[in-house]
Amino acid sequence: MEKIFKLKQNGTTVRTELIAGFTTFMTLAYILALNPNLLTNFGADGGPTLWNAVFLSTCIASAVGMFVMAFLANKPFALAPGLGLNSFFAVVVANIASLTGLTYLEAYQSALCIILVEGVVFLALSIVNVREKIVQAIPLGIRLGIAPAIGLMLMNIGFGSNVGIYASDGSGPFYVMRDFFGALTPSLARNNMGDAYPGIVLAVVTMFIGLFVIVILAHYGIKASVLIGMFAGCVVYWIGDAAFLHENPFASLRTASFVPAFGDWAQTTLFHLNFNGLIQTGWFTVITLVITFCIIDMFDTIGTLVGTAAKADMLDEEGNMPQMKQALTADAVGTIAGSVTGTSTVTTFVESAAGVEAGGRTGLTALTTGILFVACIFIAPIAAIIPPAATSSALIYVGILMLGGLKNVDFSKMEQLVPVALMIIAIPISGSIGQGIGIAMIAFVIMKLFTGKGKEVSVLTYVIAAIFAVKFFLIV
Repeated sequence: MEKIFKLKQNGTTVRTELIAGFTTFMTLAYILALNPNLLTNFGADGGPTLWNAVFLSTCIASAVGMFVMAFLANKPFALAPGLGLNSFFAVVVANIASLTGLTYLEAYQSALCIILVEGVVFLALSIVNVREKIVQAIPLGIRLGIAPAIGLMLMNIGFGSNVGIYASDGSGPFYVMRDFFGALTPSLARNNMGDAYPGIVLAVVTMFIGLFVIVILAHYGIKASVLIGMFAGCVVYWIGDAAFLHENPFASLRTASFVPAFGDWAQTTLFHLNFNGLIQTGWFTVITLVITFCIIDMFDTIGTLVGTAAKADMLDEEGNMPQMKQALTADAVGTIAGSVTGTSTVTTFVESAAGVEAGGRTGLTALTTGILFVACIFIAPIAAIIPPAATSSALIYVGILMLGGLKNVDFSKMEQLVPVALMIIAIPISGSIGQGIGIAMIAFVIMKLFTGKGKEVSVLTYVIAAIFAVKFFLIV
């Protein structure tokens, strides 16, 4: 392990890296069920056969990306099909089916071709260092502001969308911040949520107990504080579910199948790329979709890598991360693996910050998370009983810590203050790191141009800002 991952050089140990990898997995395990739900409309489109195939491809493509990240880049970052991009992918599939008359499965196989092209383009750009140069073209102030912006995004996910509770009549989902803390009085919240109210109360209690367990343990310097806090949250939730909601938190294990549906996977998505179906949508549409996926994925990945690396003190004095080329290559390989196995774009996940906070500093963290993703092919029902409220504790805690990066931004300079301020509000609201960076880049260029400092901006920075302006306002 020392020879492969240079543990001493990075100030870590095997035990710390394993804990960090398991911590990252705990915060990221939700994607295993959420991704196939989003891409198949909870099994309504394509049926259970496609859902099973997407589940397997999510496990395998994510693991492939993390293995490359581990051995090629030696970084602790986890990869999985990106939220936001997979929702957009589902919309694209539905539109292809509507435009061409293909079945949902045939349209899905057509859309996978877009992901393949995107992955190949990214791999080529990574090999020739173009993507690394794009990272360097992002102004230092914006790069320093990415980590705090991601911190707000993590807090927004933890408090906002990570826990959704439905009432027995199907109303909902109800969320912690909007529906519980957003209600004027508890009685009003209870009336609005009906029988979902006890569930949201349990989620809130779980979330805060887990959060303060993490905070207290971290105060005493315990490395596994995040993992222990999440486990404490799990225990609280399971006890509360049984004692107060009178439900068995492990009921799903009774009927769960631990046999992977490899047959469904081979029949539907494994190397099933429908180029003929994609061409039926028209070349202009295809090119537009490829460009859109490329822009969003590129800057989501860059932003996550830079922000999480800043949290781990992996950036040099100029704000650059060593081994950036290799890390971007892992993202590209993961995306190609996703296309040929049957899922949307694979990208670096902000939940990696939880593993970094647990002490992860090398590829052994990513390798551990990747192995656990492979194991979920066989033990998926066990991963499914981790309550979202427990993972929210970790997301909120890590988000709070990442806000500390604001101290590195020079707020006395308007060309840093304005772009960073716009970015830290745009990223959590839009849910896209790439979109937030794009807004910041446009603001930075405008500030420089109209304050007589246009010559200080590199040509590539102008190009990136122009591309985002076109994406936001001209591409339809």
